[in-house]
Amino acid sequence: MTSAGDPAVGDSDDLDAVFAESVRRTGASIGALYLITPDERLLRLDVLCGAPSEFAAPWARIPMAAPAPVAVAVRENRLVWVSSQEEMVRAYPRTAVVLPYPLAMVAAPVTDGRRWGALLLMWPATRPPYMTGRERGHIASSCRRLAQVLEEAAVSGKARSGDAPPRVVPVERRPGSPAMAAADFAERLPGGSCALNLEGRFTYLSSGACELLGGDADRLLGTLPWQSLRWLDDPTYEDRYRAAVISREPVSFTACRSPDQWLDFHLFPDASGISVRIVPSGAPALASPAPDRSPRAVAPAGAGRLYQLTHLAAGLTEVVGVQDVIALIADQIMPAFGAQGLVVSSAEAGRLRITGHRGYDPHTIERLDGLPLDTDFTPAGRALTSGIPAFFAHPDEMHRTYPEAPQVSGKQAWAFLPLIISGRPVGCCILSYDKPHVFRAEERAVLTSLAGLIAQALDRARLYDAKHALAHGLQQALLPRVLPRIDGLRVAARYLPATQGMDIGGDFYDLIRLGDTAAAAVIGDVQGHNVAAAALMGQVRTGVYAHATLGTPPDQVLARTNRLLTDLAPELFTSCLYAHFDFTHRRVWLASAGHPPPLLRLPDRVTRPAVVPPGPLLGIDPDATFPLTEIPLTPGLMLVFYTDGLVETPGVDLDDSFNRLAHHLAQANERDLDLLIDDLLSKAGAAGQRTDDVAVLVLHAES
Repeated sequence: MTSAGDPAVGDSDDLDAVFAESVRRTGASIGALYLITPDERLLRLDVLCGAPSEFAAPWARIPMAAPAPVAVAVRENRLVWVSSQEEMVRAYPRTAVVLPYPLAMVAAPVTDGRRWGALLLMWPATRPPYMTGRERGHIASSCRRLAQVLEEAAVSGKARSGDAPPRVVPVERRPGSPAMAAADFAERLPGGSCALNLEGRFTYLSSGACELLGGDADRLLGTLPWQSLRWLDDPTYEDRYRAAVISREPVSFTACRSPDQWLDFHLFPDASGISVRIVPSGAPALASPAPDRSPRAVAPAGAGRLYQLTHLAAGLTEVVGVQDVIALIADQIMPAFGAQGLVVSSAEAGRLRITGHRGYDPHTIERLDGLPLDTDFTPAGRALTSGIPAFFAHPDEMHRTYPEAPQVSGKQAWAFLPLIISGRPVGCCILSYDKPHVFRAEERAVLTSLAGLIAQALDRARLYDAKHALAHGLQQALLPRVLPRIDGLRVAARYLPATQGMDIGGDFYDLIRLGDTAAAAVIGDVQGHNVAAAALMGQVRTGVYAHATLGTPPDQVLARTNRLLTDLAPELFTSCLYAHFDFTHRRVWLASAGHPPPLLRLPDRVTRPAVVPPGPLLGIDPDATFPLTEIPLTPGLMLVFYTDGLVETPGVDLDDSFNRLAHHLAQANERDLDLLIDDLLSKAGAAGQRTDDVAVLVLHAES
């Protein structure tokens, strides 16, 4: 696991050299190295090779929980191989949205005892649709070497700042012919010839190309075609260039140079750039309407912005809580638009209440929170009530329009985006900048579109949080707030709700004092994850408690609770494990109703699942009996009760899970039972993403 400090980014020269060698050895056309951020919530792009950094903007930061190859590789500590675009669409549809090109991809965890991140490699789709053992070995050794360099940098204090922007490692260029000979060769060819680097900028143009394109070489060299040539300012053409860079396959398209000259473009890419042949097209000359030169004319957004918007839209559909929405805006939307500050507010009782922020100190947020929704006082209020975004490129613009608006943050430019759904205001999203920032028409259009997506995501998230808070409150009300102190017995417990969905679970536990010389412990799991399951859980816990306090033996406690449930006919079944501790005779009696066996650790640390023959689940057969098991209560004995969420893993045999958990318990330190539970949850993989609730109850007989 990574440490709590900054993610160690290795000495740039050493890390870049090892990274470049890794890409070269595997024959990949594009490579990327992602590192885990300090909070372990994100993977941050650190080094890129074979493509410009602008290409990677939509996925420069990837949440660890995202359904993306690099995130899966780190989470599951395995190599992820995607052989084709078709497989990408099936397995990782969100990634396919921003990489709609024929390619093959592998993501491998960079680890050597400690998780650092992931290595991402891409090949053209022309490579074989499988990976050999030799290739896998090369990738694994490269990842180990990268991890070693990162570790050495961390130890030596040469780690790079985790806030530094991604570095682009230049691609080695093969030696070519003398420049003059190459130019002469191109001039002799019919039509036009030009070259682009991997960033898409002109690096060479023949005279024929200049004539066909309608521009001088001095004006075009170093520029992007879709920026220097207005008739190529269309996302379709930029997308064809992107397809050539990523797929490394020839690409062709036809474009019309106003008014009626059609040209065929043939792009031939490799690792150093793109060669382009331009020839007049045989397509019929079609009349082209004159461009709208009015001040309102908005140039179409570049392909990069469109992919960015699509990627962010896909991300917003996956987040669930309000803070998840805030985190996604901060981690992906702020960097995409170069913003340094973020404030998300909601309208409550005529005031703007801040629900999330980034890039502001707490004192400033305290002063900005709760501002009135006065259209003459705050730009956020007017944006929210009018539904019209407001953009201010300089503080002077803000002051002229809102002379009374508080300017306490020191920011120099702002974008106020109203969050409105079906005419109903949800809140306001404010992006701010540390320096003056001119908002181009394209940028305003994209941000305005994005505001609608944020509004819907935020509205869903608020409903989720409200329902989740209600569910969590009900769940906690049904569980014991504090476990009683029992002389001679150390106890600790933990309940973790499922991390997927927001339903209520049916897991429960309890510890019951039975006078001065006895105690009872119980754990159970009601089938289902809804209000009915939680209600039944409360009934089961109450029934067990009532029978236990009467001194009823464990088998009869379960039998009587079972009859109660069958009379109620809840159509839900319950597993339950009950134990009676007798401190006078130093004995423990256990009975089980279809519950996983407890773990038993003896004073000499020998650990195994206890042999407790289970009876049927509660609520099925009113006449069911439950076998009674007796074990000695020796000083130092430890019993661990748990629900199946701790041990059930798809594709893993339950007996193997029991034995693995027993192995972890044997090695755990019993001095602090809460830390022992943390260790068990971590080793079992239950501390991260969970599809089921987990309850754990640890009981340790004092020596």
